Amino acid sequence: MCARRTRGTDGDPGAPGLSELADLSELADVRVLESTTNAAGQNAESIAPEPGGGAVVGMIGARQVVRVRGDGGTEVLATMPVPAGGGGTTPVVGAAQVTGVARDEDGAVFFLYAAGRGGLTGIWRLAPGSTEPELIVAMPADTVPNALLVDRSADRFLVTDSAGGRVWEAPLTGGRPSVWSADPALAPSGFFGANGLELHAGAVWVGNYDLGTIVRIPVDRSGAAGPATVHATGLAGIDDFDFTGRGEEILAAINDTSEVVAVAVDGTHRVLLDGDDGLQGTTAVVVREGTVFITNGALLEGDRPALRVARLVDG
Repeated sequence: MCARRTRGTDGDPGAPGLSELADLSELADVRVLESTTNAAGQNAESIAPEPGGGAVVGMIGARQVVRVRGDGGTEVLATMPVPAGGGGTTPVVGAAQVTGVARDEDGAVFFLYAAGRGGLTGIWRLAPGSTEPELIVAMPADTVPNALLVDRSADRFLVTDSAGGRVWEAPLTGGRPSVWSADPALAPSGFFGANGLELHAGAVWVGNYDLGTIVRIPVDRSGAAGPATVHATGLAGIDDFDFTGRGEEILAAINDTSEVVAVAVDGTHRVLLDGDDGLQGTTAVVVREGTVFITNGALLEGDRPALRVARLVDG
């Protein structure tokens, strides 16, 4: 059975472009792979798929990196320490939290820790089989690193800073980070700016949580950022997103309204899943070879954080 809603548009009275929306992908066979409770603090924030149908998930409240196997079994890979003094100094959000996760081809796991403290905030690496993560890129204490991307073409990490409204870069081998883009289109307007992050078709794409936009930043031959343009609007509370493999079609997780929406090439969008389908504070969506992973953060509403999987089908 396919899940489909028709009420989502980009807010323009002249929208949607009906031919574009009619051709959008759908989601079928949605099921829960793993669930927990708010009491456990395992509020799922980010997803890095693994071979075998499972994924590595960043858990905000528990400050954990967790492996969810294809059969739904779980394993805690790392739990980050509470910063000295209580850990209430992370900008904007207060509490220290694990946010974005990524996985290397050799099985190494990278993750972000936003702790409001120098020497803790930044990119951490967990070697295959290790239980001791290593800080490889220390980021400033006043940042909130949120989404993490491994850009192999340029041998670098890219990281969104939701508090500062910036994208940072750092060498894949570790070292000192630098600001890659601080375009005004990435800035917050009260809470979070730059959030979700993808590399696609010669550009870096970033979601702005407060402004409800998806921003496209071209990458020039040197790897530097060009001027940003807004690709889509009307997506207030957009968290993570991913491309489906059908050109510039996007699936986006909308945290504020507990939705997954499909965004057409012209920026118009349609709701595919919402609270009626069990979503609660949707934080991430990742597409891998026709399988879609979706996380409930359950931070703004509900009490059932979860990792769901679905099948991507043509509209």
